[in-house]
Parts: sequence; C-alpha cells; structure tokens
Amino acid sequence: MTSRRRVVVTGLGVVGPCGIGRDAFWQGLLAPAPEGDRLVHDFDPTVWLGPKEARRTDRFAQMAIGAAEMALEQAGAVGADPDRSGVIIATGVGGLHTLEDQILVRAEKGDKRVSPFLVPMMMANAGAASVSMRFGWRGPCETIVTACAASTHAIGYAARLIQWGVCDAVMTGGAESSITPTALAGFGNMTALSPERVSRPFDRDRNGFVIAEGAAVLVLEERDAALARGATVLGEIMGSASTADAHHITAPSPDGSGAVRAMELALADAGVAPSDLVHINAHGTSTPLNDAAEAEAIVKVFGAPGPAVTSTKGVTGHALGAAGALEAAAVLLAFEHRQIPPTAGLVHLDPEITLDVVTGEPRDFEPGPSLSNSFGFGGHNGCLVLGPPA
Repeated sequence: MTSRRRVVVTGLGVVGPCGIGRDAFWQGLLAPAPEGDRLVHDFDPTVWLGPKEARRTDRFAQMAIGAAEMALEQAGAVGADPDRSGVIIATGVGGLHTLEDQILVRAEKGDKRVSPFLVPMMMANAGAASVSMRFGWRGPCETIVTACAASTHAIGYAARLIQWGVCDAVMTGGAESSITPTALAGFGNMTALSPERVSRPFDRDRNGFVIAEGAAVLVLEERDAALARGATVLGEIMGSASTADAHHITAPSPDGSGAVRAMELALADAGVAPSDLVHINAHGTSTPLNDAAEAEAIVKVFGAPGPAVTSTKGVTGHALGAAGALEAAAVLLAFEHRQIPPTAGLVHLDPEITLDVVTGEPRDFEPGPSLSNSFGFGGHNGCLVLGPPA
C-alpha cells in the first residue's frame, strides 16, 4: 500500500460577518461581538460579478464566488490539470432568498412572473457550480448538504480526493445566506435563536444562537506539488471524520457519544494522540443542549480541562452550512498569528463546563495540531484536524 498523499492549504478567502478578506476577518475575530443578526453588511457582489450576473446569482453563491476568488488570488498559479481540479462547496440551505422572493412573486403576480432563473439560483449546488464554471476547474464538482456540519464535511471530503489521488487541487468550503423572514420565524418558533440575539457560547446564561451568513473557501493542494511551485503553505489538513448521532432530528445526543466518536476518528485519521492536540475551535453554538453535549464529549476525549477551547461564533454568529469553513479559516489564521481568539459573549462560564475556554483576550500559543468541530441538525457530526505549516 502506498503512503497517503499529504494535503496542504495554499489559499484562503473569507466573506465573513466580522470582515471580508482574511485580514479583516481576523481583526473581527479579536473585536467585541457585534449586536443582532450577523449580516455581511458591506458585501458588494459586483466586486466579483458584473451587475447582470449578480442579478442572476443568489446571495449565497455570490459569496462563494467572492471567497473563491480571494482564495485563488492568495494561492497563486495553481498548476494542477483542470481535469484533476475539483470544487466541493457546501451549504446548509442554498438559495433561500431567491426561493422566498419568488414564492411571493407568484402569489402576488401569478405564474408568468416567476423568474426563469429561479431554479438555477435556488439550487443548493449553485455555489459549487458557479465556482467551477468561473475558474474552469473540471474535476469533481459536488455539494454536501448536512446542515451545520456541511462545510466541515466538504473540507474533509475534498482532502480525501487529494489523498486518494483523484484530484491534485480542490477548492472547498461553504457558503450560506438564509436570513429571511421565514427562516427567522422557523428558527425562532423552534426556540433555537437567542431572544436577545446575543451569542454566549458556554455561558451559564446562553439561550440560543445568533443566525449569520457568510462564506469561506480554501484552496487545497497535494503537498509536494505545492512546495515544488513555491506556494506558501498556510496549514495542513491532517485528518477528518464524520459520524451520526442517530438520535433526534434537532437535538444532539445528550451524552455526546456521536461527537466523541467523530473526534476520536479524526485524531486517528490524522495520526495524532489526544495529548498532542493544542487547540479546539468548538462548534459552540450558544444553545443549552449543544454546548453541554459538546463540552461533555470534549472531556471524554481529552480530559479536563484539556486543550484550549474557543467558539468564534460569539463574534461570527452561526452561519449554518458555512460555519465549519469559517471556523477552519479561523484556525488557519490562529496558526499564522500564533494566537487563539477569545470566546466573545462569554461572561460567566457555565459551572458544569470544565473546559479551558479562552475568554477576554486572545491567548498566545505555539501552533500545533488543532481540531475544528461541527455538529448539525439531523445528528451530523464532522471534525477536522488541522496542522500548522511544516
């Protein structure tokens, strides 16, 4: 059996509610949490798309294109064969803005007024398809839709395509823009949202998540090829795992057993012992059930207090299918800056949670193997082990 090919990250693009572009996003992660829903207020799709194309592209796909453009710009001249270059971009919902708008158009104006672009704008694979067509990457072009674990699953799958020798380069991540009146009503009526729209991960007073939009795209390459062309390596995808709770459509397994298995499998895939891990970017949504179950799972795998833990959702909010990609980006930027961002919004750590949660100020650290967790409605669990450049 031949050795598995190593996979590195050579480009990173972010359209985040706390900043567009990697530098602005990083500064946003260190800033106080904004108030209310986490919209990307200053996103202008015409920076990357002409006005006509922008009108025919749903907002989530616009964000995917913008993030991919930035990621490729940083990666430089990726020399992989276009037929061996893939695009795996996830979403949790897809083109909900377009769907909701066009339902209202039909109800108010009739069938003939429904846009002929409804279907290609609303379909969940529109983000990946748009990126593939824009850059001419003709390898596997797929979309993973596993709720809030989607983009973590996408990155793990994209890395495997390179490890298995199917692709030499893959653009991967996630995009989401589903802050619509109906979505807010649905999440609100199921009591998933914070009534005050304040995200308090791991806090004793946490009462729900704050919905967000955004996108992050990574350029992954086979390590030897990336080094041979002189690319700057931002980090390595060391391992990944995916499991299911098989418990409940929205609630996590209360003992965290599915999350435990996912973390253990990801560590094993990476060849990393629990004692080697230095940092966890937690799913940490700020819901009572999620944070308690995740904290219990982390303790089962790593002991207490375990590695330094942060939830960047205190700043970014919860971007659903894009959350894992934004958090993988946060880990890569933590490597670069040698700091772990604090968990914004956390004032009083839940006394039942015995983790080493980073609060208040960024914490300096020596970059090493780090875990990014994502757990989605439906019982989907995804974990990535990322390593610094080596």
